[in-house]
Amino acid sequence: MQITKDTRVSDILLKYGDIADVMEIFGIQRVGKYSLRMFLAKALTVEWAARIHKVPLEEFLDILRQATQRAVDQSKLAQR
Repeated sequence: MQITKDTRVSDILLKYGDIADVMEIFGIQRVGKYSLRMFLAKALTVEWAARIHKVPLEEFLDILRQATQRAVDQSKLAQR
């Protein structure tokens, strides 16, 4: 999945699951329970999430790409 500024946060959560733990490593705090995050994320793009968290867009995109890659790597390890 290509993550861009126009990607909906809900699409990322659907594909990669709850990546909040990984994102906290990068300083992005949880919004609330996963279900609440998912509800709010349906209308939220990556660009707006970056603005809300006061993180430069390119830095936020890098954070998301690292978090999703880590989720993929962990999933592959769990399948072994």
